[in-house]
Amino acid sequence: MAKMTAWERQRTALRAEISAAACALFVQRGFEATTVDQIVETVGISRRSFFRYFGSKEDVLLGDLAARGDAVARALAERPDAEDPWAALRAAMIAAQPETFNDPVADLAIARMMHETPSLRARLFEKRQHWRDALVPLVAQRVDGPDAEFTASAIVSAVLCCVDTASDAWVAADGEADMLALYDRAVAAIRAG
Repeated sequence: MAKMTAWERQRTALRAEISAAACALFVQRGFEATTVDQIVETVGISRRSFFRYFGSKEDVLLGDLAARGDAVARALAERPDAEDPWAALRAAMIAAQPETFNDPVADLAIARMMHETPSLRARLFEKRQHWRDALVPLVAQRVDGPDAEFTASAIVSAVLCCVDTASDAWVAADGEADMLALYDRAVAAIRAG
């Protein structure tokens, strides 16, 4: 991996500062009540600078969703070839967890916002397409038969629905439930049917 330049480090640090400030405002005031102007005022940057880093206010919360999908894809690529696709995806999500979810309090607050804000929910599903694009080819390699791509697409879509179902239940339980156990219950319900 190439070493980051000073400019890239500065850009990454400012993006993280904008994100942290925005998330704090979202938690304090609510997503809809927080404006881009309030975010830029808190950070001390211009609106123009904000939009260099984020395409929209929604992207502040969901901007790293693609990177989370990439982390799962990297972990999936490292799983044994003979492993069942369902088991491989589960193991990959667990392996990628340190890169994807590392602050349960912030994750719960963000998940609540996503569940309560239609514009965020819509962007979540849009960004999840990146996950499908990254995961389907890797799962297709684990599926036999002429319909491997179709089957892989169905499995990945079902897994992502199980993630959403588990997330909804986790939010409803105020973050007190075991997310992995909820995911396993959702997968068991689909596979039993």
